[in-house]
Amino acid sequence: MSEISQYALDMADKVEAFVREKVVPYEKDPRRDHHGAPTDELLMELRGLAREAGVLTPHIRADGSHLTQRETAVVLIKSGLSPLGPLACNTMAPDEGNMYLIGHVGSPELKERFLKPLVEGKGRSAFFMTEPAEWGGAGSDPSMMKTTCHKDGNHWVINGRKTFITGAQGAMVGIVMAASAEEDTKGGACMFLVDLPDDAIRIDEVPNTIDSSMPGGHATLTIDNLRVPAEHMLGDPGEGFKYAQIRLSPARLSHCMRWLGCCIRAHEIASDYACRRMAFGKQLIEHEGVGFMLAENEILIKQSELMIDWCASVLDTGSLGTVESSMAKVSVSEALMKIADNCVQVMGGTGVTERTIVEQVFREIRAFRIYDGPTEVHKWSLAKKIRRDWRKAQEAAAKEAEPA
Repeated sequence: MSEISQYALDMADKVEAFVREKVVPYEKDPRRDHHGAPTDELLMELRGLAREAGVLTPHIRADGSHLTQRETAVVLIKSGLSPLGPLACNTMAPDEGNMYLIGHVGSPELKERFLKPLVEGKGRSAFFMTEPAEWGGAGSDPSMMKTTCHKDGNHWVINGRKTFITGAQGAMVGIVMAASAEEDTKGGACMFLVDLPDDAIRIDEVPNTIDSSMPGGHATLTIDNLRVPAEHMLGDPGEGFKYAQIRLSPARLSHCMRWLGCCIRAHEIASDYACRRMAFGKQLIEHEGVGFMLAENEILIKQSELMIDWCASVLDTGSLGTVESSMAKVSVSEALMKIADNCVQVMGGTGVTERTIVEQVFREIRAFRIYDGPTEVHKWSLAKKIRRDWRKAQEAAAKEAEPA
């Protein structure tokens, strides 16, 4: 198991102090878009404060190297102590996952052009993979991808539709995934880095959603003859699905880290409320129905911390960790949903108002159970592995039983 460096521990302390002292007061800031997400004006103001405090993009060192996943966990959990914390510190999705992918797959030239401004917090990015269900496109099953790309001289031309593209509106960098029509790619997917905005990418809709923490919302858009220079392909042609796994496994875990931080803060608020509020002659927390919910929260928080640390340790070995990240995504998202629900319940009417962040945390965690793969998809994937392992065991037993 990789050790957590003193650098990471010190950075986590700095991030926590920054979020609690500087970011939390902004939670009531009215600069929000049509569905309640922070505007880019607010985002850049917060990032300016993070830059001054030395906590901007804290999971990437000055030399461009990433912290280990275990180290990233201690930092990102602290950044999540406010819904605005990951935005301020530049640890929020989809940027954090996109930076990870470009850093691991991109050429030096692509890193200089596309990664550097993201690390410096100068703009946002978007990951274009999911497609509209009514179009028959890719959702949890990326092999259904209908967006296509083909060569045209020294460019690739992309056509298709995408949906639920977080942060697309207002982003400066996009990673577009498309199925290749070229014979030498064997029908595999390709990934491209694109400058945004681009007239060939038309945003059709940015719906109001239950969550409201991510600038730019979750857009549906049309890609109409988008021309991308061949040198802007991310990695090799036809390897897009492999690269998607490089991004998605740690990105799922990063979501767990950030939202655990939010639930820790919500639990603090609910606990404070229960210890101050009097009902039926005693503090709320003295009533078993309330005290037991908060006790359950303490247990679920610790379970989530352990699950995150275990999965991070696996990823630090160099494994893709798809099984482990699926387990973590299911376990942590379901545990955090229970924590958030308990916090709302403990606080009663106050818990469903905007007086505290508890109401928002509940909404954000409900959405978290869906994005980066719904609970049921991950369980289905794990069940398939159980069947595969059983078949292998049966085959091995049968082979061993064969006469010499």
